[in-house]
Amino acid sequence: MLTLLEQIDKGTLWHYPGGIHPPQLKTLSNTQAVRQLPLAAQYRVPLPQVGDCARLTVKVGEQVLKGQMLTDGEGFMYLPVHAPTSGQIISIEQHASNHASGLPCLTCTIAADGQDTAAVFLPATLTELSNQQVIEKIKQAGIAGMGGATFPSHIKLNPASEIDLVIINGVECEPYITSDDVLMREYATDIIKGIEVIDYLLKPQRIIIAIEDNKSQAAAAMKTALAGFESLAKMTRITIIPTKYPSGGEKQLIQIVTGKEIHTGSIPAQQGIVVHNVGTAFAIQDAVLNGKPLIERLVTITGNQVSQPGNYWLPIGTPITHALKQTQTPVKDTNNISAKVIIGGPMMGYALPNTDVPVLKGTNCILVPSSDEIAPDVDEKACIRCGECAVVCPALLLPQQLFWHAKAQEYDKAASFNLKDCIECGCCSYVCPSDIPLVEYYRIAKSALKNEAEEKFQAEQAKIRFEARLQRLEDEKRAREEKSRLAAEKRKAAMDSSKKDAVAEAMARIAAKKQATATPAAETNNNSATTDKSAAVKAAIARAKAKKLASAVPADANDTPVTTSTVTTSSEPSNTATDKKSQIAAAVARAKAKKLAATSATDDVSASVQAANEQVVSEVTEVTSEAVDDRKAKIAAAVARAKAKKLAATAATSATDDISASVQVANEQVVSEQVVSEVTEVTSEPIDDRKAKIAAAVARAKAKKLAATSATDDISASVQVANEQVVSEVTEVTSKPIDDKKAKIAAAVARAKAKKLAATNATDDVSASVQATNEQAANEQVVSEVTKVQSEPVDDKKAKIAAAVAKAKAKKLAPKHDAENETVSAPAKLKEEPAPTEATDDKKARIAAAVAKAKAKKLENQRKLSEKE
Repeated sequence: MLTLLEQIDKGTLWHYPGGIHPPQLKTLSNTQAVRQLPLAAQYRVPLPQVGDCARLTVKVGEQVLKGQMLTDGEGFMYLPVHAPTSGQIISIEQHASNHASGLPCLTCTIAADGQDTAAVFLPATLTELSNQQVIEKIKQAGIAGMGGATFPSHIKLNPASEIDLVIINGVECEPYITSDDVLMREYATDIIKGIEVIDYLLKPQRIIIAIEDNKSQAAAAMKTALAGFESLAKMTRITIIPTKYPSGGEKQLIQIVTGKEIHTGSIPAQQGIVVHNVGTAFAIQDAVLNGKPLIERLVTITGNQVSQPGNYWLPIGTPITHALKQTQTPVKDTNNISAKVIIGGPMMGYALPNTDVPVLKGTNCILVPSSDEIAPDVDEKACIRCGECAVVCPALLLPQQLFWHAKAQEYDKAASFNLKDCIECGCCSYVCPSDIPLVEYYRIAKSALKNEAEEKFQAEQAKIRFEARLQRLEDEKRAREEKSRLAAEKRKAAMDSSKKDAVAEAMARIAAKKQATATPAAETNNNSATTDKSAAVKAAIARAKAKKLASAVPADANDTPVTTSTVTTSSEPSNTATDKKSQIAAAVARAKAKKLAATSATDDVSASVQAANEQVVSEVTEVTSEAVDDRKAKIAAAVARAKAKKLAATAATSATDDISASVQVANEQVVSEQVVSEVTEVTSEPIDDRKAKIAAAVARAKAKKLAATSATDDISASVQVANEQVVSEVTEVTSKPIDDKKAKIAAAVARAKAKKLAATNATDDVSASVQATNEQAANEQVVSEVTKVQSEPVDDKKAKIAAAVAKAKAKKLAPKHDAENETVSAPAKLKEEPAPTEATDDKKARIAAAVAKAKAKKLENQRKLSEKE
């Protein structure tokens, strides 16, 4: 069995289905030689003509040369556009296009200068160019298929698969058109050179030049020219095929020459076959060997309406009106009817709605038939379903089905009947007895499907962009989160043991600095507390000392002025124990200052008293800084230490009895103030009757003690002022909240003080020793009772009994006397004392009675002391 190539070499031909035999009518134009028309005044170059969109590289007013590139682009399908002649660009605007619709497109209008000055063209030979360079020259020349499809030639010359067979199409089966016929007659050698370039690029096994049997002169010219290329002649064969329409179609020609059928959706290159037109071969050799871009083409101007039919070289962009004018073609026929101008042949061409349109790269014929030459337009009739259209269809389609779906605008159904395989040859319309323009319906349907596909593509691209944006935002979010996570891990990893030790050391240094800052204050005040409340207490003590030093002068007690101030304590309960502490400390400091001013006799005694007082204040401050439970436990110890220091100070002095009495009064006043401040400090619960009684008992005990130890009337007056101040402060402070346990402590302190006052009635000679013994016993009694009270449960009845016992003891130790005048003066002084601001009337009455009794007993004791002296 012979191979395909062997069958081709023997001249075997195959038949394709369908086809018709219309009149040829080629003699009108092929009997004349190729001619050149004069230059037009203006040339209109559409942008772009073929391929992807392009960018203009010129602007209005710019001078251009013949063959100069007007556009630029990078698309795969892009083909540049060149100036057809030299001149000036006068406009770049929308203009009617060379299309059946006549829709406008962007057009560059060039006003010819008549010089036709060409740019510099660079000729070359195949031996000095690589395949890629050849393909690039073809692309930059803007060469497209000259048979009418205008597909970019550089794409077909750079296929992805291996090519075995190249077919040069010289069939030109369309009636009236003779441009390829004449081109083969007169430019056969140039066509063979173009075929040689194609062979150089594709390197096929065979090259077939197909020519219809009605073009004998063209076939002879091609054989003669081919004989001059020995290497090419060995693999090239000129095949004469029968005249039949549409044998010039790509798929039909392949089927005739090879017997292969190109299936739907595939291209010839996939089967190793490439088809090029003879006009395309001529343009390729002109671009590669001469360096001339595609700026003109051979166009057949024919029809009975044309006075000078023939084939003319027309520059791309030549207005159709100019060509018709130069060929003396009237725009109206003898019946004064506008002549129909058809671009292409009568089978596949289309009528122009406007003749002021340019010649394009795919324009191969301008047909202007007369009214006798072509039938007038008639109304279409209903399809009779004769089936003639299906018989003549060369693509084996069902034209009647396509027509029905296209007319109903059911384009999807029309596509399902392989509408895309229709080559728009017009055979179906030619044989239709109902005069239905079937090809027009198919073109409309194809355009609709194309627009729909474009819209779908744009929607898909928009969806892809949207999804890409969402993905980008999600990636950025994940990247930020990952970056944050890595940074956190890095920081965590950096916190190793050494770093942690460094942090601990830094914190230790900070703590040491704080402790070092607080140490001087602790050493001076013997108090480790560094809070703001402790600072307030220290400030109050300092102010009291300053007042004491300012008022202390070496004069008699009678001449020393005493400034009496009343401590004003807030009647509202404080929210914290520290506020009460600072108020009590301030009151104690002011009382001590007044006492020292009234009782200072000599510098030595003042120094001793000052030392004792400072010691007492230090211990009071220390006790108040502890917790509530710790303060209760330390009250007895603080009282005992204060008493011991007082006895030591009184024993060391060698002053007179009056001076000793003054010192004793001062020291006992300090003890009294210490007890009062500690009792007041402990208070935190709302006041009741028991607490009022306790405060009254404390006041009476202090009054008895001071009355028993007074030395002189002058000292007694000073002490009285101090006592009244203390009573006022105690009464004012006791209006604050206390609790039951603290009330018991106050009662125990009062009983101890009563016992101590009883022991001080001895004589002056033994007063020192007895006083020390009694005070020691009293201190121990205070400590014992305080401890006992703290350990016992809180009971209101017990607190009342303790307060009653204390008052009874005080009355028993104070004998009656007849100092009526002084007794009368006591109530008068009592009236001057400030009453509690927040106690009830019952409390006020009890406190006033207790104070009056204390004052009476104090005066009695003073009288006894004066008698002894």
